[in-house]
Amino acid sequence: MKTPPLWLLSSLMMFPQVAETIYSPALPDLANVFGISSDTASLTLSVYFSAFAVGVFVWGRLCDVIGRRTAMLAGLLTYGTGCALAIVANDFSLVLLARVIAAFGAAVGSVIGQTILRDVFEGPELAKVFSIMGMAVAISPVLGLLAGGVLTTHWGYLGVFFALMASAATLFVFSAMKLPETKPSFTQRVSLFSLAVNMAKDLSIWRNALLIAMFNLLLFGFYAIAPFTFERLGYSTIEFSYSGFALAAGSFIGGFINKSLVQRHNNLDRIVAISCGLMLVGSLGVWVLSDSIWLLAPMMLVVTANGIAIPNVLGRALANYRDVAGSAGALFGLMYYLMLGVALGIAGTFQHLGGTLVIAALIAVICSLRIPQLSRGVFSPAK
Repeated sequence: MKTPPLWLLSSLMMFPQVAETIYSPALPDLANVFGISSDTASLTLSVYFSAFAVGVFVWGRLCDVIGRRTAMLAGLLTYGTGCALAIVANDFSLVLLARVIAAFGAAVGSVIGQTILRDVFEGPELAKVFSIMGMAVAISPVLGLLAGGVLTTHWGYLGVFFALMASAATLFVFSAMKLPETKPSFTQRVSLFSLAVNMAKDLSIWRNALLIAMFNLLLFGFYAIAPFTFERLGYSTIEFSYSGFALAAGSFIGGFINKSLVQRHNNLDRIVAISCGLMLVGSLGVWVLSDSIWLLAPMMLVVTANGIAIPNVLGRALANYRDVAGSAGALFGLMYYLMLGVALGIAGTFQHLGGTLVIAALIAVICSLRIPQLSRGVFSPAK
């Protein structure tokens, strides 16, 4: 099986996060242009991830049928269509619709990117590759927030959507030229209902899905609420975008530490549990310093711990579902992104950054206390 270029997979897996962080600085401008409140503007994030969840399911299922490469290209095309609609929208409801279409398309970068990695790698090697991907993705907040800050300052939210459409077009061209097909032939016939029932009975799937949802809430809760927090503290959009350096540094440090830990230790449960504890400490720090720019210091700790934990959870979550990686990834992604969409909707309503992070970290700590090993039996698709 031909191994896809890691630089391309990194770009495709970074794309959903860049697409969201570049949009974060534009939230206040969006609120001003359409005359809506901050919690209504933040609603676009909740809607985005709910549609993203559906996209993860659909594209993950399709990539087992039509192939990884074809599904990836179709998703990127869909994302570009959503951005084009956002550019011409003259009503906030149309912006929401555009975000739904864009989110549905952007999901390919996450679910199919991970599926391709699971096609090519396995075991400790897969965990190491996920760590490398995590270190690459670490620059996403810098790219997204800085680009979003510059674009919003000079061209408003429209500049952001133009840039996103151009990015999708670029990835489409490179994927068409460089992305090979990695779908194993035995993934053609899968009973989705049987797979869903099997996964629903697997307690580790639910715990890992909730863990990943909370890990993402810790990050995207910041992106949804922090722009208005910084605005309240008197900082400009550009100044808020500089926070991407702190988050990227934390993510990079976390990925580097995790890569070292995975090479030295086999007890991934303990690594995840300790990381969740660090997330809780950092979240409490953000709450205490919520009226100061210094909240970025404990936020760095949150992101660092996140960078340590999430590759280990993602790398092992579907270890027993390798033969149906695309469909299993679709169902798994649907679970945790729906959880994230609901959680972001609640967080956006209350607009309390510290409280959101603390609750998410507490749930993660509880889930990490007893994570069962994934060795109960491998799902066998219908032949």
